[in-house]
Amino acid sequence: MDNTVRTGTEMLWSALGGDPALVDRVEYGGPAGLLSARLPVMELARAAVAVAGLAAVERAGLPGPVRVDDGAVATAFVSERHLRIDGRAPVSFAPLSRFWRAADGWVRTHANYPHHRAALLTALDVREESVEAVAAAIGERGAVEAETAVYAAGGLAVALRTPGEWAAHPQGREVAARPLLTRERLDESAPRRRTGPLRVLDLTRVIAGPVATRTLALLGADVLRIDPPGNPELADQHAETDVGKRSAALDLDRPSDRRTLGELLDSADVLVTGYRPGALDRFGLHRPGLVIARLSAWGDYGPWGGRRGFDSLVQVATGIGVTEGSAREPGALPAQALDHGTGYLLAAAVLRSLTEQDRDGGTRLVRLALAQTGHWLTHALPRYEPERYLTESEGPLGRLRHALSPVAYEGGPTGWSRPPGPQGADDAVWTTA
Repeated sequence: MDNTVRTGTEMLWSALGGDPALVDRVEYGGPAGLLSARLPVMELARAAVAVAGLAAVERAGLPGPVRVDDGAVATAFVSERHLRIDGRAPVSFAPLSRFWRAADGWVRTHANYPHHRAALLTALDVREESVEAVAAAIGERGAVEAETAVYAAGGLAVALRTPGEWAAHPQGREVAARPLLTRERLDESAPRRRTGPLRVLDLTRVIAGPVATRTLALLGADVLRIDPPGNPELADQHAETDVGKRSAALDLDRPSDRRTLGELLDSADVLVTGYRPGALDRFGLHRPGLVIARLSAWGDYGPWGGRRGFDSLVQVATGIGVTEGSAREPGALPAQALDHGTGYLLAAAVLRSLTEQDRDGGTRLVRLALAQTGHWLTHALPRYEPERYLTESEGPLGRLRHALSPVAYEGGPTGWSRPPGPQGADDAVWTTA
């Protein structure tokens, strides 16, 4: 078994507070070479799915094994690309959701939702909704200037940053100083009395949160998703991520709908939220005995703690776009891996919290952020670096840098006994009698 795979699973399972011995229940297989990237995306994907399975068998009291097939994992991490609705492929990104050249770099925008698209056009003082008009407006501005203006107008745009620039950024420093996820016990209250399927109230959007709640629905939970009536989920996104769930619309500015939500919370077991930090605080969603899972893009701390964000934008801000491409021509991960990876990790965190709550009680709070998952991907997981597998030696031909032998075993040689010499310079005799 690939030690990198096991290491990733062990690291995530440890972050979730799981029993280390359970990691032995995971079996890996399937085709190799999927989700190829400069960063260890496949390792992230395997580990996130593995811990979701481990948390499920732990809670169900099953012996396992948990089977992680690379083919199934890689397909699930690009599931939106495989969706067909009566033969029609979905629209993943709207025309104005893309990279743009700024006067001094690059900017990426997210304008799939009508209100975000309108905010983008307003911020850029563009009256014509066209790629050409937006390109011209951003091209006249600096990347950070465009980012600042669009966010101030309620839209979403992020300047491309190198890994070093993100590490020096105030939000980057905040992310680096915190763990991958946080798990808290808020009080000593008893867990909810559960007489039927787990009840999960889903207040999430787009991919990460819905993937988590879709996974909980797969495992038998009664998942009820709530959206505002005037701002429903994009139709294709709903078809892709809301399988296994029920969907309802509530306007939380209406007292009657707010009461309905309160009644749902009174009998729920789990609340999962995925709106920007603070956006739902005024509705008083906490209840004793709940498991509360909060998902955000940038974390609920630091100067960007209140900002909206999406996987594509987090990749650009945190240096992943430069790592997978360059500062001159940015790239992207082969999947929206921060979304999907965080989604499966969130499902695992909810299940582990329920298992601990059944034993010890207490209202539970777990918090995850796409930027934290991105930091884990770029800093914690082992990456292929050729320098680790090279060595140098002096000899008759000079100083050589060459690859180490891949043949290795306990008690075996660590290298060759002699360097190469000039061709034809040795006597044609054996060195041993």
